[in-house]
Amino acid sequence: MANTLKLEIVTPDRKVLSEEVEYVGAPGIMGEFGVLPSHVPFLSALGVGNLHYKQGGKAFYVFVAGGFAEVSNNQVTVLAEVAEMATEIDIDRAQKAKARAEERAAKVKEKQEATRTQAALRRAVSRLNCKSSGKSAGTC
Repeated sequence: MANTLKLEIVTPDRKVLSEEVEYVGAPGIMGEFGVLPSHVPFLSALGVGNLHYKQGGKAFYVFVAGGFAEVSNNQVTVLAEVAEMATEIDIDRAQKAKARAEERAAKVKEKQEATRTQAALRRAVSRLNCKSSGKSAGTC
């Protein structure tokens, strides 16, 4: 299949995804990047956000937080600290995590704690955004 590339997403706990896809967009730490079939090889650290891919003309979403993405030989390998398909995200849990992070952010005095709190808030908001992007079975 010359018009597709292999996308594999793994975490320390499990293989999240292994599919032939048409496009991958991911949140690099320096900004989002996109990969099409026959892309030049590269390696990028991942930030917190929503990875999206196209398969059969439909968009699918995966929340990722931290890790690396490697592109080579018509394959994108994502080694993420955290990765959840949009369909797997528990919206109530994410909303509670967001509320806790916002509450902590209002009380924070130390710079280190502020950094941790902002990271927790970013993760919660990204999960909620991913879930709302993938309302119908992970597609939009």
